[in-house]
Parts: sequence; C-alpha cells; structure tokens
Amino acid sequence: MTGEFTRRRMLQTAGILALAMVWGLSNSAFAGPKAVVESTEVISKTPEYYHGWPTLARRADGELLLVYSGGREHHVCPFGRVELMRSHDGGKTWSWPRVVLDGPIDDRDAGVVETADGSILITTFTSLAYEPILNRALAAKPGEAGAMSAEKLARWQAAHERISDAQRKNDIGRWMVRSDDGGVTFSARTNCLVDSPHGPTLLSDGRLLYPGKEVLKPDARVAVAESTDDGKSWKFLSDIPTRPGDDPQNYHELHGVEAVDGTIIVQIRNHNKTNHRETLQCESRDGGKTWTIPHTIGVWGLPSHLLRLKDGRLLMTYGYRRKPYGNQARISSDNGQTWSEPMTISADGLGGDLGYPSTVELDDGTLLTVWYELMKGSPNAVLRQARWSISD
Repeated sequence: MTGEFTRRRMLQTAGILALAMVWGLSNSAFAGPKAVVESTEVISKTPEYYHGWPTLARRADGELLLVYSGGREHHVCPFGRVELMRSHDGGKTWSWPRVVLDGPIDDRDAGVVETADGSILITTFTSLAYEPILNRALAAKPGEAGAMSAEKLARWQAAHERISDAQRKNDIGRWMVRSDDGGVTFSARTNCLVDSPHGPTLLSDGRLLYPGKEVLKPDARVAVAESTDDGKSWKFLSDIPTRPGDDPQNYHELHGVEAVDGTIIVQIRNHNKTNHRETLQCESRDGGKTWTIPHTIGVWGLPSHLLRLKDGRLLMTYGYRRKPYGNQARISSDNGQTWSEPMTISADGLGGDLGYPSTVELDDGTLLTVWYELMKGSPNAVLRQARWSISD
C-alpha cells in the first residue's frame, strides 16, 4: 500500500512538473516583446522653467532635433515659447536650448520633421487658456483661492498686455516655421491648417501628411492636411470620419505613420464616453484620401507617437497617466492591424503631469525616447529621456 501511494505521488509530481514546463513554454511564447531600459536621465538645461510636450526627430545625417514648449512658469501660463535642442552623438549630449518661436501669447506643444529635401519644419499652436486663471487672480483678494502674489500677478499682466484683446484673439492658431539651411535660420510662422503635438509625417513619395485638428473653433475639423511642396504650403486633403455615437470635438492629438505596405495609420486621443482616454486608430490605403472609421485598439493611454522601425515593424509610445505613472510602448508586426502587450519605458512618475513621449531609432537599433515629467523635488516639469531596446 505504501509503495502504491509513493508511486502515485511520483506520477502526480511528474505530471505537475510537466504541466509547469509546458506552462512556462507557453508563457514564454506569448509573453511578447519587452523594453530593456539601459538608462534614464533628465536632459533639460534650465531648471528655473517648466518644460512641456516635446517631439524628437532624427535627420537623415543622424543629427537629433528636440523641440518643446519652454520658458514656462506652469502647465498653463502666458510665457510658453518653442525651443530647440540638438544632439550630434545620439542623445549622449545636447546643445543649449535655442528659442525658435516666441509669440505674444502662449506657444505650446511643438512638433518637428525633416522633409525629403532636408528642410526642417517645426509646428506649434497658440492658446489663451491661461486667461481664466489670470482673470480669477485679478478678482481674488489676497489669500483667497486663485490669488497670486503681487509680483507674479504683475508679471502675468505684463505678458498678457503685450498686445490688444483683438490682437490676442487673432493670434490663436496653428503655426509652422521652416528652415532651409539646417536650422541656422527659420522663416516667419505660417498657418499649417491643423495642429497636433508631434507634427506632420513624411511619406515615402515625398509628401508631408499632417493629421490634426483645427484650434479653438466650435466646429473644428478633425482632418488631414497635405503639403506637396516641401512644407511651403498646405491644403486639406480629407476629413477623419467619426465613429457612430462619438462627438468629433472629443478627438484630439493625432499622429500618423506609413507602414511598409503603404497603409497610413493615424492614432487619435479619444475623450468620448466610449473608450474614454483610450487610443483610437484609423487607416488609409489610398494615400490619405479616405479613412476607415476610428476603432479601438485596446490601449489605455495618450497621446501616442508613431514610428516605423528599420525592420518594418511599427512602434507606438504613449503616456500612461494612472498608476504606475509613466510611459509605455507597443509593437505591431502586421502593419498596425494588431499591437503587442505594453512595454514599460518608465513607471516611476509622481502623477499625471507627464508623457507625450516621442521616439527615434539610432544606427545601432537602440531606441531613444524623450518625454516631459513633473518630478520629485522640483516645481517645474523637466525633459527626461530613456535609452532602451526591445527584447523579443
């Protein structure tokens, strides 16, 4: 009897071990790619200012361009300006920031792209979102909610009153500056029709496609603008359709990429009740003339930046504004039809004032991602970068 019991226990144990091995192999097979983070560091050079909403781009010669909204006091304030930093060594070192655009009201999210001809385009939008904060401060008594110190209030008023009320309203818009000499000089700003944080996308045929949204209009179009003259002029190409039951005014912060099969993919920050704060996606298979109805891809997080890797896969990086606060990435190996489970780039954030990551691929296949983040010990958000790779 004892021998029979022992034999049964041995068989049960062997079965459990076999199942464990199978489960381990199964888990390994379906675990998906992982982010292997080599390092993270703060790269902004002016800690006295708040930094926000960066975009990173890699030029054909390998130089990296990083644009963002700098010179700020807060997430919303009247002092925002577009700044540019450059790196010639894959992000190991960065130049001192240069002011590219500083209009009379708040210059916010900045995008950048190099065209097929080597021109540099930098985008932004202007906003008066700080105005209600200023008005509350003007009406508040010392110590009341919304009040500012006398020195701060005077500073905000002075910035606000650089131009008249009519001029301020006229200054709200979507803007682009252009450089034909590698970023030594830039043009005056021009209207690029739509806005989105990370700017236009260069297509394989040399066209520039800019999926975005008109700014601060009650009937703002969610649309795709096109340039066929190296970014000198823009025209509307098509509208992004609306999913049944959605309000298109709750579509925000689009970005696009062209897959190796020619499909153009656009992802959308969604604030509709259905799939609230998830990323929606639509596709075009005719060069951007028509689009599929936006659909969920099962990704909570926003907004996304899209990149085609050298091996043909697509990479999306996005902010994750709930615990664990940070930034995530996903890979698609089928031209955007499906996306992997999330890869964690960072997960040590203090709260939701972070994100807007954008990514480039370096010569050795390493990935470099830059985002903005409000970190412990500082009242101002900084620019932070991660150097990482994908482990399959």
